[in-house]
Amino acid sequence: MEMSHPAGGPASDCPLVGVVAAYLPRLSEFAFEPGLVAAVDQHAAAVRDALIPVPRRPLKLLPEPDTGTPPREPDAGSRVRREDLADYVLGFTDWLTETDWSEPVGHDFATLRLTAVCWLVREYDLLSA
Repeated sequence: MEMSHPAGGPASDCPLVGVVAAYLPRLSEFAFEPGLVAAVDQHAAAVRDALIPVPRRPLKLLPEPDTGTPPREPDAGSRVRREDLADYVLGFTDWLTETDWSEPVGHDFATLRLTAVCWLVREYDLLSA
């Protein structure tokens, strides 16, 4: 599925554009609701885990010695990709439609999940060129 226009930015039919337009303003509520930060962080981690499988790691019995080298940047395989998150959003919003969900005044599972998607879009800069 191609989601960018000739100039390289996201197309208007990318589902992330609509979710960001509707739910990005909720990120401003972080300043007033500390519990919201934790809830959105948990949802963002769940989405990230669904999109980026963590390979099995060997059991470490002893800590590795400090080498003095800075930690390396995550490789491209550990980043959320626009296409994957857009597919996730399509599936999630289809499910919301099937269940006749309507947005509540406060925060429920769906609004937290969609707000977390906005946080991921912003964190990974997924709607820029």
